[in-house]
Amino acid sequence: MARTGGGDLGRRTVVPPVVIALAGSALLFTGAEASAETPTFARDVAPIFQAKCQVCHRPESMAPMSLLTYEQSRPWARSIRNRVALREMPPWHLDPTVGIQRYKNDLSLNDEQIDTIVRWVDGGAPRGNPADLPPPVEWPDEESWEIGTPDWIVTSPEHTMYAEGTDWWPNFTVDSGLTEDRYIKAIETKPSPAGRRVVHHAVTSLVQDEQTDMGYLSEYAPGKYGDIFADDTGRLIEAGSQVRFNMHYFAIGEEVTDRTSVGMVFYPRGVVPKYAAVEINVGTDPGGLYRELDIPPHSVTRHDGYYTLPKAARLISYQPHMHMRGKAMTMEAIYPSGETETLSAVDRFDFNWHVAYVYEDDVAPLLPAGTVLHTIGIHDNTAANRLNPDPTVWVGTGNRSIDDMLQNHVILVYLEDEDYERMVAERRAQLGFANDNQ
Repeated sequence: MARTGGGDLGRRTVVPPVVIALAGSALLFTGAEASAETPTFARDVAPIFQAKCQVCHRPESMAPMSLLTYEQSRPWARSIRNRVALREMPPWHLDPTVGIQRYKNDLSLNDEQIDTIVRWVDGGAPRGNPADLPPPVEWPDEESWEIGTPDWIVTSPEHTMYAEGTDWWPNFTVDSGLTEDRYIKAIETKPSPAGRRVVHHAVTSLVQDEQTDMGYLSEYAPGKYGDIFADDTGRLIEAGSQVRFNMHYFAIGEEVTDRTSVGMVFYPRGVVPKYAAVEINVGTDPGGLYRELDIPPHSVTRHDGYYTLPKAARLISYQPHMHMRGKAMTMEAIYPSGETETLSAVDRFDFNWHVAYVYEDDVAPLLPAGTVLHTIGIHDNTAANRLNPDPTVWVGTGNRSIDDMLQNHVILVYLEDEDYERMVAERRAQLGFANDNQ
């Protein structure tokens, strides 16, 4: 159901931290603590770029310019200042005021780092003493994998995206080549280096035959580069399975040839992980109960999606997926008691980045059976949305970028009751609770 006018992004009823821990946000940096000395690139800015920016901003990577050296960075200083000050870069779109704030893949800049970059640019973007430069990072080449060297790689057929025209959503099904069952420890879907220019996203899944889908495997999208599971968690791929590549290409004015691959790191033979990683969509699933988006012209709308956990669960990650009118998405837990807690919220969604936010282990939500995961999605179909291609049209669900979606991809593991109780007790001890009455 759509509600125009936006509405609240999430209720914030306080739940005692028995189930989840919302701790660990960074200390804020105040202006009074800032040094009067102008920062330099060599001493102050280069370490920030190495830690937060160069993963994308280096030669042959996806970013439009490299930030490895002063000479490469200086011409972009004013643009860097503006994007950093607005928190548009690095791409990390979580609302810092609600929900869990600790994630394994956090690329965001803290207040002190933002202040340093702003003062560096405002002070003339000086180079500083080259002796202050940190050693350069040895970044892997574009043929390397974020998950490490795979044990097994399955590759789609070679195919060429046309230079002009509408988006293209082909499916390719390939034999895995596996002759034995294996458990996956880490998995990554990756277009070829040239193909990244035309791949909006690529989703891989297991199929038993051309008609039967056996389950989600992995996804590539800008900002999402693979999954590495905890030591007790994995995913089974059976002997004789096939892999389906569901692709979304867009034209860029020239033909581009791509071969997308999925790489897998296996557990050793004979090792069976205790927990199976499962992907669910807590959104307006076109095939489910909440079938359609209804986004009228010149409006801001709210839609809701729900999923009831059949068993206790530990959440691994949260990934909002919307299109050009997407503005914000909140995920909350509605507990069997009726209490509600905001888990994660993106308040500055950007269609160009589809980040999966991976919880730190000691704050990953532990949820009892019967908990309802509730997704609240906001779409902005007004002229105020700079990404909106046309605020005068009605928008509904669809695969095209000019259509829209509300999908909240959650990866989790289901827990047996005794494991859930043990993990809750460990979390309570971690937080300093002595008994069940606290």
